[in-house]
Amino acid sequence: MAEKSSKTQIAIIGAGPGGYAAAFRAADLGMEVALIDPKENPGGVCLYHGCIPTKALLHFADIREDAMSAKQMGLKFEDMRVDVDALRKWKGQVVDQLTRGLGQLTKRRKIRYIRAEAAFSGSHSLELTDADGKKSSLEFRHAIVAAGARPKELPGVAFDHELILNATSALELKEVPEKLLIVGAGYIGLEMGVIYQALGSDVSFVEATPGIMPGADAALVDVIRKERKDLLKGARFNTMVADVKKKKGKLSVELENKDGGKERITADKMLVAIGMQPNSGGIGLDQVNISTGDQGFVRVNEYRQTSQEHIYAIGDLSGEPLLAHKASHEGRVAAEHIAGEKTAYEPKAIPSVVFVGMAWTGFTEEMARKEGRDIKISSFPWGASGRAATMGVKHGITRLVIDPKTDRVLGAGFAGKNAESLIAEATLAIEMGAVAKDLELTIHPHPTLSETIMEAAEMYYGQATHAMKKG
Repeated sequence: MAEKSSKTQIAIIGAGPGGYAAAFRAADLGMEVALIDPKENPGGVCLYHGCIPTKALLHFADIREDAMSAKQMGLKFEDMRVDVDALRKWKGQVVDQLTRGLGQLTKRRKIRYIRAEAAFSGSHSLELTDADGKKSSLEFRHAIVAAGARPKELPGVAFDHELILNATSALELKEVPEKLLIVGAGYIGLEMGVIYQALGSDVSFVEATPGIMPGADAALVDVIRKERKDLLKGARFNTMVADVKKKKGKLSVELENKDGGKERITADKMLVAIGMQPNSGGIGLDQVNISTGDQGFVRVNEYRQTSQEHIYAIGDLSGEPLLAHKASHEGRVAAEHIAGEKTAYEPKAIPSVVFVGMAWTGFTEEMARKEGRDIKISSFPWGASGRAATMGVKHGITRLVIDPKTDRVLGAGFAGKNAESLIAEATLAIEMGAVAKDLELTIHPHPTLSETIMEAAEMYYGQATHAMKKG
């Protein structure tokens, strides 16, 4: 429990990937740090309820899918039953291992970790409330706000976490519904759909836009649609939830499409995955005259400073994209700026990954066209990849977005199994200002999926070793 009144050089609100990265960097630079979060250890939503448990369960789904498809390789499994209790326990062990590790790193860096909720009470003070409701105060010289975000609710449909779930309650695996309706076919909806399909649920999607992954590269999306035919077979697009009724432990959901057509379906549970909203309310931003935009995001400069120069905002609170690795980078920038280091938040590319086989970084084709950029797209199909063939991967693609005047790589996208393993090289190429020739002349190991990056670059200049341009 915190003392009644105390002081620190830097107070950090929220111990997620942004908050703890900021705290660790600040401590490494010799500053006194207080890290405030109600959880037992650092980790935030990402480690406790988001990225990590989701990827643990997606790994389970991948293994099951591989086992199912292994029959064509001559490997047969007689028993494919799922022990949900054992899976839940394993997921919990993964989360516990990582969060305890962060707790140990916090202690080793001599960071003061305070388990409490925090809100500004003045320009240089916080009011802390612990789990027992006891209050104390903390004075600071600088503050970094990393309060994160929470799932959006459907209008008039609140989460009860029994029948109407968000990603957090869905990850608890309290029970596996026979029929699961997922509202939203973005990255959270798709990842949760893959998990629950692997658990045995009959999954169906409702999406307000014309397709899955709104805004993503159409060529990448097309690969996912082919790979996930079973998952998306009952998907309804250009459709919204009009009404939800609870009847005898089930849900009766009325759907309405863009033409006004209505239908009513029954589901055992409904998972709402329609996006996130920043936790900018309830932390006393009004007490320090920090305003937010229309969507609740805090405006910051290239150092992540708010309108109050001694108060910084990072992560989901400071705007899109809402990604853990973006938050961590912002946290380090904020800590370095407070320490007087020469630094700024100015990435040329922020990688995005949907862990169902899709990743992109830098400019997508759509983004570049909207900006009026002259671009050239160079693609390499994984059907021509030796490694993809050995993995039994039928669909996949590597795409490079290139400036034809300079040959500079502006963006890259991948779709297919293990797409996330390729995105770092492409991001580094963009950050380093690489041209397509750099990728073409870099010897890649054979046979690997990373080879497709080299061959996509070869395609830009003519013909690749394992593929030829049409026409």
